[in-house]
Amino acid sequence: MIKKISVHQLRAGMYVSDFNAGWLQHPFALNSMKVTSDEQLAKIRESGIRELFIDTACGLDVGDAPTREEAAASVERELERFAGTGKPKTPERQVSLADEMGRARNSFSEATKLVRSIMDDVRLGRQIELESSRAVIEKITASVMRNNNAMMAMRRLKHLDDYTFLHSANVCAMMAAFCCSMGLDLATTYDIALGSLLHDIGKMRVNLSLLNKRGRLTDDEFRLVKSHVVLGSDLLRQMNGIPKIASDPVELHHERFDGSGYPRGLKGAEISRVGRMAAIVDVYDAITSNRCYGGLVSPAEAVRKLFEWSKYHFDPDLVQIFVRSVGIYPVGTLVRLESRRLGIVVEQRDDGLLTPVVRVVFDTKRNHYLPPEDVDLSKRLGAGGADRIVGHESADEWKIDIARFLQ
Repeated sequence: MIKKISVHQLRAGMYVSDFNAGWLQHPFALNSMKVTSDEQLAKIRESGIRELFIDTACGLDVGDAPTREEAAASVERELERFAGTGKPKTPERQVSLADEMGRARNSFSEATKLVRSIMDDVRLGRQIELESSRAVIEKITASVMRNNNAMMAMRRLKHLDDYTFLHSANVCAMMAAFCCSMGLDLATTYDIALGSLLHDIGKMRVNLSLLNKRGRLTDDEFRLVKSHVVLGSDLLRQMNGIPKIASDPVELHHERFDGSGYPRGLKGAEISRVGRMAAIVDVYDAITSNRCYGGLVSPAEAVRKLFEWSKYHFDPDLVQIFVRSVGIYPVGTLVRLESRRLGIVVEQRDDGLLTPVVRVVFDTKRNHYLPPEDVDLSKRLGAGGADRIVGHESADEWKIDIARFLQ
């Protein structure tokens, strides 16, 4: 039986089936292992892991620990309570998704090219020029203000190119949307978005073979990779015209609310609000992206993980605001409905994050396309609704061109 326990309940003789740390490079070669020594226990606790799963069929048990299914049901109940209440602070959408998609595509493309150019300059030791960055940041923010769904869809439509560059552009776009949800003024949003675009700039001073290594890093390798935060902070201090608040995403995106992060081990309010925001966005994009060293999870599963981890690692209040800004099922997500049809999320509902508007396009029972039909999952039968999301699907596996149906 698989059970979920606190790291403090872990003992030698137990079998870890899942370290439950999707963003961490934990200190072991595999994600499952039998714990046999106090040294292993110490390394697990020092890594920042707070809860994990054990297999009682392969090792010692914890009698009163919840099963994996019971733990998942508890998170699901919490998410359902949250999803059906409250409204985000995001500005009212000024244009339709279809009207904004072209501008969002151009802005996202410019951001990816910009971060590639800046990081290439860093890698080659050239002078960093940031004059063009302000215009790109303003375009991304303007797109988010007009219709944040377009930019959120754009990051999901991008195929794996170079993770570091796309990740930086993704974090920039999502932080701009997050700032809008927080009600921050435009000037502050621009500065935070700039820092978010540059948050991983220190990685260009780390050996590329380590950044692209498949499999677990050794302790020494992990220390070198973690140094990218300090290296990035040093690089920012050498640049002219960088606003103070723009340094927060660079310096603080690996700090954790419970003090288990790095490089300084800050906790709670010791981490600025922008730093706490950047930590959430960085992890969300990392676990929903194709990375060389880890597979992606669906946006809905990522949200569930953020809720679970917010008990320790992330500011719970900010996690809720972030989830409202991106949605549980972001626009562009391919979902499977109870009717066995496939649909693409085309619109979020502010008062019901589990019941978005879905554009139904495919019938899995008959294995053929359907005339596109928008279904509001919040409505009853006969009123353009009466269906339910039961899972997330891969557009590549079904060979469905998401972009074509969002135009």
